[in-house]
Amino acid sequence: MTATNGKGKIRYAVVGLGWFAQEAALPSFANADNSELVALVSDDPTKNEELSKKYGIQHTYSYEEYEDCLASGEIDAVYIALPNHLHCDYTVRAANQAIHVLCEKPMAVTEQECEAMIKAASDNNVKLMIAYRLHLEEANLQAVEIVRSKQIGEPRIFNSVFTQQVEEGNIRLRDVTGGGTLYDIGIYCLNAARYLFQDEPIEVFAVAANNGEQRFSEVEEMTSLILRFPNERLATFTCSFGGASVSTYQIVGTQGDLRVQPAYPWQGEIKHYLTINGETQERTFEGHDQLAAEFTYFSDCILEDKDPEPSGTEGLIDVSIIQALYQSIETGKPVQIQTSTRHQRPTSDQTIERPPSDEKPDLIHAAAPSGQ
Repeated sequence: MTATNGKGKIRYAVVGLGWFAQEAALPSFANADNSELVALVSDDPTKNEELSKKYGIQHTYSYEEYEDCLASGEIDAVYIALPNHLHCDYTVRAANQAIHVLCEKPMAVTEQECEAMIKAASDNNVKLMIAYRLHLEEANLQAVEIVRSKQIGEPRIFNSVFTQQVEEGNIRLRDVTGGGTLYDIGIYCLNAARYLFQDEPIEVFAVAANNGEQRFSEVEEMTSLILRFPNERLATFTCSFGGASVSTYQIVGTQGDLRVQPAYPWQGEIKHYLTINGETQERTFEGHDQLAAEFTYFSDCILEDKDPEPSGTEGLIDVSIIQALYQSIETGKPVQIQTSTRHQRPTSDQTIERPPSDEKPDLIHAAAPSGQ
């Protein structure tokens, strides 16, 4: 299916209008030439009314009216920014109506849900992409190239810290919605270890800690873990909802190391600190509109009938590893795993740069995880 508006643009409905959708996704359509925002889906009438006015959108729907949106003939694709436990249902329903799906990560909460999403997309011949925006981002893709080129020798160690304060009441602290540190922020560290080592872990071990605050009554405050990769390489990281804002990773090879900081932001500049034989080079990558890059890439895949690189399989692998990590936390023992084989991994060829948006949107009935 291609867009029917005569402009070669893919028409999107954004489903779920929380903080990230409002702050990052909605403004970015202005920087995605082949993508057009035409519909909003939310159960908050104020969000629908005010955001549709702001962005000049004619069509708004409640969640109960989602099927009407899918069958309306107004859209070609959905961008799903709902709580994690709803990703599967809303993806499968879209695919069954022949609508393409760009779904936020984590793909879903269980492997079974991920498999159902992949099957629905395949059965209905629609594109399914999981929103790993860093697979299109220059600083992370250049990190991949530095490791692949053996500038730091053989990569042996990956280490990362990704922490932030999440205020009480935030959806990330709810168990029923698929919250928790690993699904929300640990997935970035996990995915980075995989794309830097260009491989899949074979054994995992994790421990969780909790300082007993009321806000952490349903999910862990923080998690530390070890991933064993083939050829005896180790990845470790700690993620937390109760620490100051830190976002960094380091990959250490036999002849040097690369530190990336901040490692996982959706906006702003990213720095590389590359040390080889005791000499450190610093490189700054300018900030870009990562969501616009994502929409541009996915729309291009639809228009040119290409398979998106952060595929359903990519999403499934991360979710299966996260499930094994939670199993390790429960049992106190390492868990051996076997994941699907990946034949395609992100490379610098996928870099897409779009100018950053200067806009700082006023949020409607939404707040950042920290409440700031």
